[in-house]
Amino acid sequence: MAQAAAPGSAPFHTGLVTRGQAMAMLSGAAIMLSIAMGLRQSLGLFQTPVVQDLGIAAADYAMAIAVQNIVWGFTQPVAGALVDRYGPRWIALVGALIYIAGLVLTAAATHPVMITLGAGVLIGIALSCTTTGVAANIAARVVEPGRRSLAFGIVSAAGSIGTFFCAPLGQLVISHGGWRAGLVAFIMVALLMLPAALIGGRADKLPNTTARDADMTLLGALDEARRHGGYVIMSLAFFVCGLQLVFLTTHLPSYLVLCGMDPLLGAQALAVIGLFNVIGSWGCGWLGDRYRKRTLLGLVYVLRSVAIAVYFMLPVTPASTLIFAALMGLTWLGVIPLLNGIVVEMFGIKFLSTLTGIAFFSHQVGSFLGAWGGGAIYDALGSYDRALQFGVIVGLIAGLAQMLMDDRPTERMAVAVPEPGR
Repeated sequence: MAQAAAPGSAPFHTGLVTRGQAMAMLSGAAIMLSIAMGLRQSLGLFQTPVVQDLGIAAADYAMAIAVQNIVWGFTQPVAGALVDRYGPRWIALVGALIYIAGLVLTAAATHPVMITLGAGVLIGIALSCTTTGVAANIAARVVEPGRRSLAFGIVSAAGSIGTFFCAPLGQLVISHGGWRAGLVAFIMVALLMLPAALIGGRADKLPNTTARDADMTLLGALDEARRHGGYVIMSLAFFVCGLQLVFLTTHLPSYLVLCGMDPLLGAQALAVIGLFNVIGSWGCGWLGDRYRKRTLLGLVYVLRSVAIAVYFMLPVTPASTLIFAALMGLTWLGVIPLLNGIVVEMFGIKFLSTLTGIAFFSHQVGSFLGAWGGGAIYDALGSYDRALQFGVIVGLIAGLAQMLMDDRPTERMAVAVPEPGR
């Protein structure tokens, strides 16, 4: 367990940055992550209007989102390695520009291929450069070791503040101006990522090495991770997180319409998820500095799976949907500070973005299946029931496996060497 900072001590590497500089960098990272995740998690709102307007199948739109997730998974380790090597600033800035280009191409789409290239390939690449891998790297550089899980939690919480605003904005514009107008509104919001990336990226001037990992190479870090059974189990369990969350963001709005609910309820549900994720991410980060992270991470998977099972077994109403959304929000991105904290404790921060990026690939394989598989199952069976049952079962299995993983630090990390700013 990470050592907690002494009461009243500054949470930043005060010998390296001022409090104002640290707050500015963390705010830039949080805003960039908030917008990138908020827009991405609201793309499910466009499925029904796009399918109806272009005359395509639900699986066609779901495929674009599935491609986004698998491209994100493939490119995250590469982006992570670049951030670890060169710092976050220019990676984040290029990512923001690619994100905007992806939204522009999607807004102009007249064929499923254009949607797949825009919302799928381009936004998938952009997410690798603008979300948790980069934001966590910034936080790890700025914040002293005893407060890192909390810092990861606070930055992760920002990832759903964007959903709280973007989902209602998107649905409002779609309702009054159509889905293309909704994407134009998203493009305007995405432009704000550019200054946020520049400000947050100033952390690239701060060190990301310690005496314990100064001589560690990328190949050496990959070899350590490959041989650590706990890291392998944690990465495989992360598959379930992606499957469950992307299934919900992609298909929940359409599911609610099928149940006769107002289309606005889907946007409201996503907004509630975003709002309660602020509490959940902060809470998981706070708890992660105090209790065993592997146990907390396993509980997140189990509680989320139970909530999904109960919700879809009961009659769907606006009240039950919003309560379910609140429960999902409490367990949504809370996995991020816990997983990042475990990786730092086991391997250090020098290759944090690379190693979390590799674990994230497993997450995105699950995301691919959650997005595309959910649409394919619905097209084939006319129901989401089988997809939901599968998601609940694997979620329970992953939660139990996560609780039992080996989370011991490597021999290198077990050597007590002070970090800068301690």
